[in-house]
Amino acid sequence: MNSPFFAIIIAVYEREEELKKLLESIGNQVFRNFEVIVVDDGSPRPLQEVVEEFQPRLSIKYYYKENSGPGQSRNFGMQKSEANYYIFLDSDTILPPQYLQEISKALEKNKYDFFGGADAAAEDFNALQKAISFAMTSMISTGGIRGRKQSVMRFQPRSFNMGISRECFSATGGFSNLRVGEDPDLSMRLWEKGFRSGFIEKAWVYHQRRNNLKSFGRQVRSFGRARPVLNRRHPQYRKLSFWFPSFFILGFCIAILLAFFGIWWLLIFYGFYFLVVFILAFIETKGLKSAILGCVAVFIQMEMYGIGFLEAQIKLNLLRQKPEKAFPQHFTHD
Repeated sequence: MNSPFFAIIIAVYEREEELKKLLESIGNQVFRNFEVIVVDDGSPRPLQEVVEEFQPRLSIKYYYKENSGPGQSRNFGMQKSEANYYIFLDSDTILPPQYLQEISKALEKNKYDFFGGADAAAEDFNALQKAISFAMTSMISTGGIRGRKQSVMRFQPRSFNMGISRECFSATGGFSNLRVGEDPDLSMRLWEKGFRSGFIEKAWVYHQRRNNLKSFGRQVRSFGRARPVLNRRHPQYRKLSFWFPSFFILGFCIAILLAFFGIWWLLIFYGFYFLVVFILAFIETKGLKSAILGCVAVFIQMEMYGIGFLEAQIKLNLLRQKPEKAFPQHFTHD
């Protein structure tokens, strides 16, 4: 029996309804040479019944294991497949029908070793989902690092929409022991071994982010903490731009302080920035509420990422703590 070309690997914890929507969209793919591997990462209520609903339509396997985080669960899924390429999707994504077909075309043309695509908000997403999607993908907030053709140089895929070849897995063993930042860590390890990454513009997914503003803040703070850990592991990929959110929020605090003394120019600069954010969010999301929430989401993103980044810098570089001691929740422990 021939190995499938793609293995779609979904590491999931609970999220029954999201998994159903994702599997439904996978069942609608135009390209059919693939299998699906669902790795249940210790859900209190196992998700096997959900998977069984789709067995008549999909070549799908289900595995249940103790909770270890998404990276180790994806590794487990790769060990269970002999596909040419492994594609990782978050359970809160939905695929357009041409998704796998576009990846197949791009790989035939470009021979990428590992790759990824962008994420987008569907028309039926609520205002907050659209706002957070804008904050996470806009050039004005993240510089388009999560996938914009005009901004992508050396693309670093994110594991909500990421693929690697079987050779990449064999060379690295897959994801490391990180629970946060495990996807850029894998990308940098692959670069270090000489593998080539690529951005596939048409391989985008709808990303139904399930955050509220509070949980979004916690998430991006953890991303901020992860970056100095990655800088320590891969110092050759450090960038001054990683400091931007920290400078942004420190500058905002200085602007507020100066305003008390009648010095307004810095606060006016921030006001102009958020006016531009509002205009761009309104154009992209096509809604007043989502544009307003987009400004709030961008501010939270800058604030919490910047705080997390500074927190990690202090613990790792001033207090000289080991990453595993400073942030034990960011690591998988045997």
